[in-house]
Amino acid sequence: MRVNEKGQQRRTMRNPRDVMQPERLGAMHQTRISFVRSLLRKMIRENWTVAATLWDMNPQGYGTSVYTLTTPENDYQLIVFSNAIEDHERCDRVIAEKWDVTFALVRGKVSDDDLENLRQNVPLQEAGRNSTQVLVLARANKSVRVFEHLVAALSQGSQPDGDILASVGYILRTTAVYGNGKFGIADFETLANSDFSSSFSAQMCAVFILRQFSLDWVHYLAEIHGGDNAVTLAPEFQRYLGVGNATGLGMAPYLLRHPCVVDQWMTQREHALSDVLEQPVEDTVCNTLVTYLNMASVHLSQVITIDDDQRARNHKAAEELPVIAAQANALCRQTGSHWRALMEYASHYSFDAQEALVACLLELYPDLVDRFEQQMNTVEEMAIQPGVTVGEMVDVLERRYQWALDIDFSEPENQYWFWYRSQDKEEPRLGVRGEEPGEEHELPLDVGRQVNAFYAVLKAEDRETSLARFLLENPRFRQIARRSFTLGNREMGDIQINSIGQHSKPMHLLRCKLSMFGATKFDPRSDRWVRVTLFQGAPLLDDLSDKQVNDHWIFPVLPVVSPDNNKEREQHQ
Repeated sequence: MRVNEKGQQRRTMRNPRDVMQPERLGAMHQTRISFVRSLLRKMIRENWTVAATLWDMNPQGYGTSVYTLTTPENDYQLIVFSNAIEDHERCDRVIAEKWDVTFALVRGKVSDDDLENLRQNVPLQEAGRNSTQVLVLARANKSVRVFEHLVAALSQGSQPDGDILASVGYILRTTAVYGNGKFGIADFETLANSDFSSSFSAQMCAVFILRQFSLDWVHYLAEIHGGDNAVTLAPEFQRYLGVGNATGLGMAPYLLRHPCVVDQWMTQREHALSDVLEQPVEDTVCNTLVTYLNMASVHLSQVITIDDDQRARNHKAAEELPVIAAQANALCRQTGSHWRALMEYASHYSFDAQEALVACLLELYPDLVDRFEQQMNTVEEMAIQPGVTVGEMVDVLERRYQWALDIDFSEPENQYWFWYRSQDKEEPRLGVRGEEPGEEHELPLDVGRQVNAFYAVLKAEDRETSLARFLLENPRFRQIARRSFTLGNREMGDIQINSIGQHSKPMHLLRCKLSMFGATKFDPRSDRWVRVTLFQGAPLLDDLSDKQVNDHWIFPVLPVVSPDNNKEREQHQ
């Protein structure tokens, strides 16, 4: 750490110009302070319990299930409806109207009337009418290949083919998980002092319980089909399977519209990393790091993706990580070494390898890192301090927004796209400027272009002019002035992406947010949507009561399970 002029210690942080560039954000991985990790630690710490309290399924596996979540202060219920749909109706896109599973996380215990009302509305998703007792509204589709393979194998008394599980990583794949007041359900502000006061924790909890439903579902059908021959999926395989998620462009604008939130997430992550990098290299910790790095290498080599670029990136990082691990071992033999030296060494390798190293380093020091999970929320107010001059505003822009000032927006390729919101699903979309309709409804997500125009006009003003007076005379710049002044004075600041540039990759934004959620196994399906896995490698519900449960489920790898590792399945209650 550095010492300032007052003798106070201050962290040595990575430069925001490096951290907030989109290519690095697009290489992030799950860490200890990702939301899924924080949620499970809270569930374990506070002795949350989950039990299946209703299983009303027909022999084909269609019907209603209810899981009751009990915390020290409250009860919640996850209501799951499984539905028969045709194969051609199974679609990950937001335009879909039917899904294999729809579900809702509800505050309190539902009455029979409540359950019937949910049965009429939850399967309709956006078109339904749900009360503010609903915290999360969501839907999911099967991975038909994994689902059918599991049911067939278990019903015949065998464990499944691990390679088939590894090719997908989940049984169910969510296609939308709504919270925060969307479509009339409970607003996030109502959760401020509740069990779900942390960002996206209600959504992550609903998905975690859905994971248990997916396992119970295949076990139920295996028993229906196989009777006494049916066996339970090996616990190692159960933990290996997570819940998939298909995410498209709709997620990207969140990061542009909530820059203070993103800054807070990234700042806390960088604070944690800075503290870790100051730690001395010790043998026992070094051995653990090498184990994690090798796991990361295997994990990346096991990820199946149809995207050529992602496949090449994974392959490269998988080759680089053992080299970085060897350097870690070399540092162990040097007296007085700190982890910052390893981070500097890794700077010569790919962003994917560097960010995997970040995740592994953070995993080493729970006592240092986990405290930052409590600091992920922030106030989103953007304002300008009284008395700021035009010159001071110019200095902020030149110091923190040079990436935007360097762009020539007179070039068509630098303002190629426009963002708009679709009328049918209210989802953000991209259109080609000058070629596709809707440009008059463009969303103000062009932060770089706005900053560039703001700066050009400011530079013509006297530096001593009051910024307040300037904005009074030029009100069109008020919003970008508040944003750039606020973010320019925060630690990490704005994401440095020209969101309307022809070669801009929204996928980088998606990966940044999904990694903060705790996603793994990134599989871009195009330049506009991606499949990932949540809770892969995580403890099971039954594991949560064990205080010694494994809390280090970073970079999950396919377990080795013997085909005859079968256990008698208990009758489903």
